[in-house]
Amino acid sequence: MHRFSRHYRLRYGGPVGKIALDLGVPCPNRRQGGCAYCRAAGFTPFYLAPGAPVTVQLAEGRRYLFGKGFVRYFAYFQQETPTAAPLDALFNACHTALADPACVGIIVSTRPDALPDAFLDRFADLAAAEEEREFWIEVGVQSAHDQTLARINRNHTWTEAAAALARIGERPRLGRGAHLIFGLPGEGREEMRATVERVVAAGIEAIKFHHLQVIAGTALARQHARRPVPLFAPDDYLRLLAELLTLVPERVVVHRLWSTAAPDLLVGPQWGLSSHELNVRLTAIMRQNGLRQGMHALSSR
Repeated sequence: MHRFSRHYRLRYGGPVGKIALDLGVPCPNRRQGGCAYCRAAGFTPFYLAPGAPVTVQLAEGRRYLFGKGFVRYFAYFQQETPTAAPLDALFNACHTALADPACVGIIVSTRPDALPDAFLDRFADLAAAEEEREFWIEVGVQSAHDQTLARINRNHTWTEAAAALARIGERPRLGRGAHLIFGLPGEGREEMRATVERVVAAGIEAIKFHHLQVIAGTALARQHARRPVPLFAPDDYLRLLAELLTLVPERVVVHRLWSTAAPDLLVGPQWGLSSHELNVRLTAIMRQNGLRQGMHALSSR
């Protein structure tokens, strides 16, 4: 696999991590009920203090990462929908991060329907001015099937997601990533396979996979309490992941392979396995079956 960790270790000569940052602006989809599976607290790193100044968030993130042996990092605007914040606030935070030589670039995670041209143009200008840094936009696609998107209350369509990826691609200094969730209600193997094929065809350069998790306090948790939602057992998920990774071109950097939610809020699935253990199992599955990333990719762009 073309993993984030190895890709950037080779590029920078040491481990590169991500420092999650919070601009304190709620996702606009919360006004429409929010995504069925989403609760920000479930995916907030323990070192992140929402509401604290960005300088404090960066300092706490550095303390955590550098204590684990990392030497550089991406400033990762992950919480909620950062592009819903006033642009000056977002770009002031970007400049604060870029003032640190240990920051190798910026990743902004956002929704397809919250990607105004004003942000894209300004982000592209910043990328052009910071030639030694990388600038990525990670689009929350989740699924390429409109029926699924409606079921989980995403309030955007696959057409909007594809258009967002295309608009990012018009700015050559910006990298495109897609975030996908496997195991969404109503989807089987074929739907998940089609989603991977469609985002690959859209020309992405990075991808992040999650398995569906049920987080306490969400609409999905309430649904799960009434009628349990099918959830992956670890080996079933890893076998699916191994198969779908063969569709992802080798050039695409894999940023994440599974979800990690706050244990006290995680309803299920309760795997009880560390990332290291999951990595060992996934590697074994791929080796045993002669699989590698990109071997069945339809696009090598």
